[in-house]
Amino acid sequence: MTRDGGTGFGIGRRRLLATAGGAALTGVLAACGSNTGRGGQGSGPALSQWYHQYGEPGTEAAVKRYAAAYDKARVTVQWRPGDYDRQTAAALLTDSGPDVFEVDGPRLDQIKGGQIVDVTEQIESVKDDFNQAVLKPKIWDGKIWAVPQTIDTQLLFYRKSLLKAAGVQPPQSVDELVEAAKTLTRHHRKDKVKGLFLGNDGGAAVLGGTPLFAAGLSLITEDGKVGFDDPAAARVLGKVRQLYADGSLLLGAPTDWSDPAAFVQGLTAMQWSGLWALPQVKKALGDDFGVLPFPKDGAGKPAVPVGAYGSAVSARSKHQNEAKAFVKWLWVDGTDKQEDFALSYGFHIPARISLAKKAKQLQEGAAAEAVRFATDHGFAEPLLWTTASRTAYQDALNHIIKDGANPETELKAVVRKVNSELQRAKKK
Repeated sequence: MTRDGGTGFGIGRRRLLATAGGAALTGVLAACGSNTGRGGQGSGPALSQWYHQYGEPGTEAAVKRYAAAYDKARVTVQWRPGDYDRQTAAALLTDSGPDVFEVDGPRLDQIKGGQIVDVTEQIESVKDDFNQAVLKPKIWDGKIWAVPQTIDTQLLFYRKSLLKAAGVQPPQSVDELVEAAKTLTRHHRKDKVKGLFLGNDGGAAVLGGTPLFAAGLSLITEDGKVGFDDPAAARVLGKVRQLYADGSLLLGAPTDWSDPAAFVQGLTAMQWSGLWALPQVKKALGDDFGVLPFPKDGAGKPAVPVGAYGSAVSARSKHQNEAKAFVKWLWVDGTDKQEDFALSYGFHIPARISLAKKAKQLQEGAAAEAVRFATDHGFAEPLLWTTASRTAYQDALNHIIKDGANPETELKAVVRKVNSELQRAKKK
């Protein structure tokens, strides 16, 4: 398992949801004040810190160890299985919720609703050292509302030997990607190898807005308008549809896109997956693979989705100053702990650019390339991209890819929905 970045781009391997729909809200409020983690050894006030349940062995012990090392407060860590986002949303409305907590975002309603506090002062001195793509969605009204913890990103893995055998170069544009996938599928047909794997649904769930960014567009513009009301959006999504129509995509794989099994088992010559898969791929294939960002289209540039959970402070905390001081100690000043958190229990990029550059595990080969892609080409969903907007876009993308729906018609409907959502957000 891995830690995703909470971006909504489908990087969802990190979160372990409880069966039968999670805990829902049953018992959530009653459990808010429970003590399930080891408290810190320091003096001062008692602080509660929440994390969603990570799947990587050693992570829970690590964050409890960090908390125990803090000497200015007694920090108790709570590991929260189930639907973490719903749990925190409910807890933030009570006086018995966490002081410090992980947040997927944060969401605009949490900021505008006064549920979290400004942490600009805590991060100000080093804010330029944070990956700006993941920091940007945590800024509203010129203030920073959460400190990025660690970054996950997605990459295009390709099998060097399979491309060489088919006379295919690593694709540098969407047109080349479409042609490469078709050529690879045709060349390796006898071995039942497909050219590309974007997930068992054909790519709608995992790609999200990535093709739009590759075409030089965005989800929401800097001035708060729809960023893909442009003919280039329909063109690039039409090309993604072509991959499906050509029969170049692997469908019905034993595991989905987030697991590299299809790639390492030779079912596909190229696969879109996550950075977390890199150690497994390298162990299986040695040097017989490379990584790329999603290739550019037209006047655009390469793109990779990035995301990072942030550490936030509840506005209902009775010890806001102490909680902010702890966040600064751990996620701003504690560079050793940040590097440990990112790389000792999985494979991720520290949110600080300087740490990513010096980490030994990230200095060579595909790992170093991934860091460069995340720094140079990374993008994250903006604060104004709501759940309703995301759902409308994902539904349209699914219709375009799998059903051959007209991209222009589908996108016009999405643009109307997103405009409505933007107007609603501005009224709040």
